[in-house]
Amino acid sequence: MNWRILPFSSRQVRDLARNHVPGQLVIQLTDRCNGLCPQCGMRATERFKRSSMDLDDVRRAIDAAAARGFTVLSFTGGEPLLLLDDLVSMIRYAGSAGMEYIRTGTNGFHFAHPGRPDFSDRIARLADALAGIPLRNFWISIDSAVPSVHEEMRGFPGVVEGIRKALPLFHERGLYPTANLGINRNIGGRGSPVLQAGDGGPSPSAADEFYRHYRTCFGRFFDFVIDLGFTLVNTCYPMSMADPGKGQSLGAVYAAESADLVVSYSTEEKALLFQALLDTIPEYRTRVRIFSPRSSLLALAQDHRDARTVAYPCRGGIDFFFMDARGADVYPCGYRGRENLGKFWRMNGANGCSAAESDCTLCDWECFRDPSFLLGPLLAATTHPLRLAKSVFLHPAFYRLWLEDLRYYRSCDFFDGRKGPDPARLKHFA
Repeated sequence: MNWRILPFSSRQVRDLARNHVPGQLVIQLTDRCNGLCPQCGMRATERFKRSSMDLDDVRRAIDAAAARGFTVLSFTGGEPLLLLDDLVSMIRYAGSAGMEYIRTGTNGFHFAHPGRPDFSDRIARLADALAGIPLRNFWISIDSAVPSVHEEMRGFPGVVEGIRKALPLFHERGLYPTANLGINRNIGGRGSPVLQAGDGGPSPSAADEFYRHYRTCFGRFFDFVIDLGFTLVNTCYPMSMADPGKGQSLGAVYAAESADLVVSYSTEEKALLFQALLDTIPEYRTRVRIFSPRSSLLALAQDHRDARTVAYPCRGGIDFFFMDARGADVYPCGYRGRENLGKFWRMNGANGCSAAESDCTLCDWECFRDPSFLLGPLLAATTHPLRLAKSVFLHPAFYRLWLEDLRYYRSCDFFDGRKGPDPARLKHFA
């Protein structure tokens, strides 16, 4: 493996040889939210006791992550920008601790009501605050290619036009926000088909209609965010713990999931969704930098078809962890809520799941599943080269896409939100 094509330090290469990938910690700064999103259990209309994390606990977690050699730190919510001053302070602290890849995002509420006279000044202050700290990636959630549908789902009037006005202000300051799509049935507007599965599964014609619908919807969405001015796009895979399949017994502690039909898909539907996104991305990746790895989408589509797929389970609980706002405890991920691992800064190697015993594929949380697929072959190359060779022989399509993903990631500067796109480098992926 030519390590020079990857942004790894010598320490991280040594960690790969010791059966560890670069660590990631997701910190839920708060579960407070002012959005109405039907796909999320933390929406403003949900009644439960809200919590925000004590900043001393956040600092302890950051120090512990830095000491362990973690490189990726994400601040999530709820809505993190409701605690903007605390968020800015913690991102600055994380940067001083040596964290390299720091991310956060918003439901977009700051961009509502763009016609108000103070809008430009207010957004300029926000952009100054975020651009002035070591924040690498800043995402803005977008639910639909139809502005009225997105604004109804979020509950923020005029937010789409506000985002259009705001993006140039961020770009001027050297921060390139990411459009973050949480896949749902309203991507292309109201009226998504629902597969009615019979005893033998959905009919071929119904499955084809479903697939074609989402191919069209993903295309509309990419066109829409490009027109708004975004240069980066990510997709979050649908999360519903009400599924009668894999997710049923997880007991999510991170409430960014819902039983609402808008985000509830059958396993057959998920397989077609992932295939549709996989097939749509090549048409757009020269025009906008699309983070979602096609190798991961192929593997997830095959997994939901119960087909033989590559064996790269999630690294949650091994190298990736989620820290809950309510008690500042950590979990293998936000959805394995029955596996409380205690305080992150008190954990030793025995507190987490061992690589030998963890083979979880129970959810499709892209924050952990995508990097697990991307880093899995690199880990195997240093720890189980013969097993990797066998896997390459059995699953050549996955590894072709995986190599292409690495080339694309490099051409996108590994999706550095502090850099604009380089069209000359992206044109090779036409």
